[in-house]
Amino acid sequence: QVQLVESGGGLVQPGGSLRLSCVASVSIFSFNAMAWYRQAPGGERELVATITSGGSTNYADSVKGRFTISRTIGRNTVWLQMNSLKPEDTAVYYCNAVLAGSYWGQGTQVTVSS
Repeated sequence: QVQLVESGGGLVQPGGSLRLSCVASVSIFSFNAMAWYRQAPGGERELVATITSGGSTNYADSVKGRFTISRTIGRNTVWLQMNSLKPEDTAVYYCNAVLAGSYWGQGTQVTVSS
């Protein structure tokens, strides 16, 4: 069974940085794609960034130039480097993996506030 465990969230001031990690229980190379989503209080879950099995990446317009998704295949880990954080980036961030189905982690809270 596929399990995804996120970590790295926390409280950061505007303009700061955080790096989120998502560790999978199986080789991430087997997934068609992996992604980070986020859900702000009272909002819908939205796609933040994706990385395909071939390494191609895509980003939401709201995070382009500030966030970077990457992976370390040997550690079964996908990362989300978040720079120049804004209060509107505050949300629970979820890792997602697509294989035969769609798998989700439990989420990690990111709060951007002074």
